[in-house]
Amino acid sequence: MAVNDGNPQREDRDTPPDGLERLWIDRARTGDRTAFEHLYRHRVGAVYGLCLRLTGRPDQADDATQEAFIAAWRALPGFEGRSALGTWLHRIAVNSVLQHGRYRSRRVAVSASAIENAPDIPSEHEPPLDLEAAIASLPDGARHVLVLVGLYGYTHGEAAQWLGIAEGTSKAHLHWARQRLLMFIERSRCDDLP
Repeated sequence: MAVNDGNPQREDRDTPPDGLERLWIDRARTGDRTAFEHLYRHRVGAVYGLCLRLTGRPDQADDATQEAFIAAWRALPGFEGRSALGTWLHRIAVNSVLQHGRYRSRRVAVSASAIENAPDIPSEHEPPLDLEAAIASLPDGARHVLVLVGLYGYTHGEAAQWLGIAEGTSKAHLHWARQRLLMFIERSRCDDLP
């Protein structure tokens, strides 16, 4: 069975049928560790992928993923199924990344003026970056919104609520992040020309 790498388009293909997952959820809610292990095995790739894209660092993504599943285990008895399990786990993962970032003193508030005055993309003398590296290089706020809204398809309202920012700030972060990524891509293309 394939492990989900966090790509939202692959999630449906790699998760068990609803009935089986529902059974695992019901059993795990009552403390069945084996059932929770099944849920973990089917969802860890997607959660890790989200955490990696939000943090930009594998070590932090590992920690945030572990913390997210610990939090999910503790909160599972209260899971009512009003949202899909994947959405619920993503919300926990976002909270884990944000808490982990606060703990490590890495979280930086990005104001509108900071976005406007951000330094340019690295010079053409540096090697071109791949898209994941370009995403990882974005400031936390812009990267978080880009991942949640641009890659995972959540609404600006959902992302804003999860990240504790205004919806307009979410839109501004996404616009800025897309502009930066476009600049990275254009630079990479120019660097590839003979």
